[in-house]
Amino acid sequence: MAKKKLSAIVKIQIPAGKATPAPPVGTALGPHGIAIMDFVKAYNAATESQVGTIIPVEISIFEDRTFSFVLKTPPTPVLLRQKAGLEKASQTPGKSVAGSVTEADIEEVAKIKMPDLNANDLEAAKQQVRGTARSMGLVVK
Repeated sequence: MAKKKLSAIVKIQIPAGKATPAPPVGTALGPHGIAIMDFVKAYNAATESQVGTIIPVEISIFEDRTFSFVLKTPPTPVLLRQKAGLEKASQTPGKSVAGSVTEADIEEVAKIKMPDLNANDLEAAKQQVRGTARSMGLVVK
């Protein structure tokens, strides 16, 4: 069987288990002519165990209007806000402190994010997560 020819790759972030054909899904996929409800049903089924978390998805759209998608790990700021128990991060990071996370929280987030980070080992991943925490106005204890 011949390989399908790739038409486009679309990347969007959607709350897990709560995708609807409305924007941002409809506006991102509509111009490519794929069946939006088919994607919504498949995405919601694949993410039903993580309801409430924002999950980035990379959708490969082929010329015959079929698609496949790959789920990524949640964004680092989302995971850090959950660990710190915050609704949002600091408006002025470096000047005001929004909250704090522990070293154990940093390690846990780094382990979750490891497949999507370009880090060689866990220590490098932890450094990246610490940097994100610092840019959000979080203190690492």
